[in-house]
Amino acid sequence: MIENTLTDILRLLNTDGIGPVTYYKLLQKYGNVASALSAVSAKKEVFSTQAAAQIIDDAARKNVKIITYTMPEYPQSLLQINDAPPVLYAYGNIELLNYPYTVAIVGARNASIAGRKIASRIAYDLTQSDVLVVSGMARGIDAAAHKGALYAKQQRGPTIAVLGTGIDEIYPPENADIYHDICRQGLLISEFPLGTKAQISNFPRRNRIIAGLTQGVLVAEASLHSGSLITARLALEQGKDIFAVPGSPLENRAAGPNKLIKDGAILTESAEDILNVLSMSQNRCIKIKQTELFPLDKTENSVNISEHETVEKSNNENVNLLDLISYEGIDIDVLLRTSELPQAEFFSQILDLEFSGKIQRQAGNKVARIK
Repeated sequence: MIENTLTDILRLLNTDGIGPVTYYKLLQKYGNVASALSAVSAKKEVFSTQAAAQIIDDAARKNVKIITYTMPEYPQSLLQINDAPPVLYAYGNIELLNYPYTVAIVGARNASIAGRKIASRIAYDLTQSDVLVVSGMARGIDAAAHKGALYAKQQRGPTIAVLGTGIDEIYPPENADIYHDICRQGLLISEFPLGTKAQISNFPRRNRIIAGLTQGVLVAEASLHSGSLITARLALEQGKDIFAVPGSPLENRAAGPNKLIKDGAILTESAEDILNVLSMSQNRCIKIKQTELFPLDKTENSVNISEHETVEKSNNENVNLLDLISYEGIDIDVLLRTSELPQAEFFSQILDLEFSGKIQRQAGNKVARIK
């Protein structure tokens, strides 16, 4: 019975000219999927039963779960929007779909090193404080946010990537390592069938899913015409909190966040700014793990530590991580122990070196200097 229902849902949804909005209108008019299919088939050719069965078989073969709006696993927050995707293809930990605290981090694809650093730092600190980071696995800010989250919780941090392709397509290709890390630690989701290639029209569509899954959206670097502002607008329409990282008015990539702040978005310089708002809006206390929060300029007056700890931190910061990394590569856990840096500071420096093009990730949890 379940398989037949899924087959019917896939047939109706994959029929030409039927998107999420039309799908729900047909369902409302005819009462159920089977009746809607019958009515549509009287007017035009519908997606075949054989083709729908092939989608189900391909998904099973690739360990991809097909989650429909009728299933308890479907994210309840996403059901609140009128064009929620009737079907999600998911690979990874599907329990993350209904995670209690979730924030999206989005921004420019051609992001600056500074922009990527702050996105990764905020993502790391949010994840350490048990807030799930969602993004779109694009170049730039998206990739930096996923990396920051993945490094958290002793390199076991979860994150959700919402793809604008089929879930079995890695796009862009340079994010292959992030893709595979998310497969292991987090969740990949897409509304597009397996095998769907990257198309420009798909990416604005996936933005509504990013907004729908979260309680707030942070924009870090974006032009005035960026898709990130579309995500922020959609989130605002859904009653979500909007956060923005300010930037220089001389920088085009700061124009989007600066405008959002002028329009009432919450000026955001650290994860703590987001955590405080989430705590108030949810009417409960979110524990901010102060020992993991370090300001970008590495000053100590904003972190409450003892005099002894301050001396130790200062000495450890003199460690040049690059000197400890060989061209052949070194295990990250070994490097962490050798450096004796606080964990948050260590991963911040690792991300800085990676974004600066001085090191690269290798298989087997290793990093290596780039010649």
